[in-house]
Amino acid sequence: MPAPILVGYDGSQPSHRALDHALTVAKSQDTSIILVHVLEWSPYSFLTAEELAERHSRRKEDLARAESAVVKPALERVSGSSVEITPVIQYGHSAEILTRVAKDHGASQIVVGRDGNGGLAARFFGSTAATLIQIATIPCTIVP
Repeated sequence: MPAPILVGYDGSQPSHRALDHALTVAKSQDTSIILVHVLEWSPYSFLTAEELAERHSRRKEDLARAESAVVKPALERVSGSSVEITPVIQYGHSAEILTRVAKDHGASQIVVGRDGNGGLAARFFGSTAATLIQIATIPCTIVP
């Protein structure tokens, strides 16, 4: 079987379009999809011991919520397809996590949606798509 396709998915309309595109490609290539949802989190904040303990308990809650509110509906939405889909949920910076998971799973490409909101925040902080095209070591498809 050819290498899987990794899809960055957050439940938004752009990520629905990215998943739909990846499904079409995966079917044509007879391959699987790795559906990755990233919970944004920065390890660079300075917290007290109490705040760290609270963050750890919140992480478990966040993971469970992401599973039920984002990943499960996505899997149900595409359950009729013949494509094998493996869900992955991780904490971190989206582009870095997508790149690392793609490498770990031997993905052939990364597919993400573009939200079209290229406003001031995206210019200052960058977007996941813009960062991916700078750091990814495999092809990236940005679905409009």
